Amino acid sequence: MEKENDNKIEEKQESSETEGSKTENKDEVAVELSLEDKLKEAQDKLLRALAETENQRRRSVKEVKEAFEYGGFNFARETLSVLDNLQRAHQSIKNDENLKDNKDLNKFLENIKIIEKDLITIFEKNNIKKINCLKEKFDPNNHQAMLEIEDENASPGTVLQEIQPGYFYKDRLLRPSFVAIAKKKDNKNEEKE
Repeated sequence: MEKENDNKIEEKQESSETEGSKTENKDEVAVELSLEDKLKEAQDKLLRALAETENQRRRSVKEVKEAFEYGGFNFARETLSVLDNLQRAHQSIKNDENLKDNKDLNKFLENIKIIEKDLITIFEKNNIKKINCLKEKFDPNNHQAMLEIEDENASPGTVLQEIQPGYFYKDRLLRPSFVAIAKKKDNKNEEKE
């Protein structure tokens, strides 16, 4: 009996040892898997960091390029008001009845016209171009409608009058043209009258 008990005890010890080694193997596998997971996670983080660095480099190259190309955009927009004011001054002096016959004033107007032409030449050299809009179809990307004029001869949506010229700076809109566009004559107004 003692031998049987001893055999049973030995079997239990052996089975507990094999179970212990099994759990140790499972722990080792779990540790190995977690190391693989950690490695994959580290690789993923590295790839993401490299991608972010590359994206940042591309953004900064693009921003530097745009700064060189369009750095004068705001200055060009502000300079347009100088040209506008010169043109308005020329028109108001030219249309003033009291000043029309003054010969000295005519010389002054010629000088204003020369300055206007010089400014326009400088604009063209620096890729600031006027938008040609008269008798063109209204384009909301380049024009701003200020009023509508009834006109039977023009198709609706055609630009009839330019109130203030618009300009492009290279391929960007610097200022839209302020325009008056044609609309169909309203038949309801005729019937009421």
